[in-house]
Amino acid sequence: MASRAKTPAKRSRAASGPTEVKSGELVTLLDFVRFAVSRFVEAKLTFAHGTSDPVAEAAFIVCETLHLHPDMFETFATARVTAREAKSILDLIARRIASRKPTAYLLNKIYMRGLPFHVDERVIVPRSYIGELLDSHFDGRDGEPGALIEDANAVESVLDLCTGSGCLAILASRTFPNAKVDAVDISGEALQVAARNVADYGLQDRVMLHRGDLFAPLGDKRYDLIIANPPYVDAEGMAALPRECRSEPELAFDGGADGLEVIGRILNEARRHLTVEGGLLCEIGRCRPALEAAYPLTEFLWLDTQDSEGEVFWIRRRSLNFQMNLKNSAANPSKTVDRP
Repeated sequence: MASRAKTPAKRSRAASGPTEVKSGELVTLLDFVRFAVSRFVEAKLTFAHGTSDPVAEAAFIVCETLHLHPDMFETFATARVTAREAKSILDLIARRIASRKPTAYLLNKIYMRGLPFHVDERVIVPRSYIGELLDSHFDGRDGEPGALIEDANAVESVLDLCTGSGCLAILASRTFPNAKVDAVDISGEALQVAARNVADYGLQDRVMLHRGDLFAPLGDKRYDLIIANPPYVDAEGMAALPRECRSEPELAFDGGADGLEVIGRILNEARRHLTVEGGLLCEIGRCRPALEAAYPLTEFLWLDTQDSEGEVFWIRRRSLNFQMNLKNSAANPSKTVDRP
């Protein structure tokens, strides 16, 4: 008796195209990560939005779809994925490739220092190195060498400029448990996102949000620490932004012709808002050569992180005073030296 022809295997109902696979071809979490990596490389995607490479991006997508913290991936790497879960993963992979939007926008979530934050297209996707530096250089409670602030418990006031989603302000509130944190942004839409994150962490009594241009809404308040991740992309960089970055608010990138437009304003005004022993921690991307050329006698301390070299500087108020005295002396030799 002749055997009946086998029914062709059903295809996944995921979007057709590069993410179309046959049922059963992908089984485990690791299978889906490998498949996503191959598709992402093939599509020449850009990774700079909370994940730095296609493997991390793929693991982020798989874990979030399965409601797993990214740190749990290795535990479940060989676990099987259900048909329904597989469809959701493949659909998201297809959307990432077709839209070229950052995955954080597709998931409305990003992690910083292991903590989840809500993000959407009203804010830049947070990926600041300052979060790591708050952990590594500012917690001197255990007497660790290299701490820029000896006692984190003694910090009473922190200012986060260009706060965006509010993630750095929230991380600062954890590093400095006794501090009140003011967070400023010029974008009302960004502050709506920040307010949601502040509320999610129950920090409404410690993190205050202000709308305005840098220091403008703060009056004469002074702070033990100012942190800033301002726009610092120069004109050449703006013209070459990858498609993924063009989904983000342009205002959060554009630092003017040389990238220093906002950074220069922060340096010029910060001393008036720092306590005597206070300091400024500022991320400037690849603007270090331009900054050092513009302020050749200023003492910047450059801080490296796991993924960056010389993209964040630390400067104390006394050095900012010295810098401004030099500028004032050059402009008006008879001007009295500024005092703290």
